Amino acid sequence: MDDPHRNGRPPEPRSDEALMLSFRDGDARAFEELVARHRRGLFNFLLRSVQNRSRAEELLQEVFLRVVRSKDRYERTAKLTTWLYTIARNLCVDESRRAKFRRTTSLDTPRRGVDDEGPAMVETVAADDVPTDDRAAAPQIRQRIARAIDLLPEDQREVFLMRQINGLSFKEIGDIVGAPENTVKSRMRYALEKLRQDLADFNV
Repeated sequence: MDDPHRNGRPPEPRSDEALMLSFRDGDARAFEELVARHRRGLFNFLLRSVQNRSRAEELLQEVFLRVVRSKDRYERTAKLTTWLYTIARNLCVDESRRAKFRRTTSLDTPRRGVDDEGPAMVETVAADDVPTDDRAAAPQIRQRIARAIDLLPEDQREVFLMRQINGLSFKEIGDIVGAPENTVKSRMRYALEKLRQDLADFNV
């Protein structure tokens, strides 16, 4: 068998699961590579869920801290991404419960939305993709889209974010949220239908 190094080809990157097993066995660099691979995707999911940049950063650290704490018990029984997003999703659920509790303590709590600390939920929408000739309206359109996503029922919103923003499969999402794959697909369909209705005037 040819040696990939001898032929000038770089070695195949190790899978997430292989890296996690190496980290479990004491390879700190393997953990650093996992963080580099998944930090951005996890942060985007957390940010779009809690809508507060500083809080999302704190939760991201908590995700990886829990991975470190649990590394000795890790078994290669499922995709690592499923485990990571399960941790992140559970943290978001806890955060949502705390937020709901805080909202019940004050009638002056502003409506839920993207705070001033972080970018809009759909900040990655490019201006060229916005269906309007008025480029000055692009920020308002992004805000409308963000608001429409925010108003989705929680079970639909998390499926939408994991599918559209993080590119997870329906099976992976089902494993994360603890629901059958067909149920996840239904939630996605309802989410898309509601977004189309809410944004019909923008034709998005």
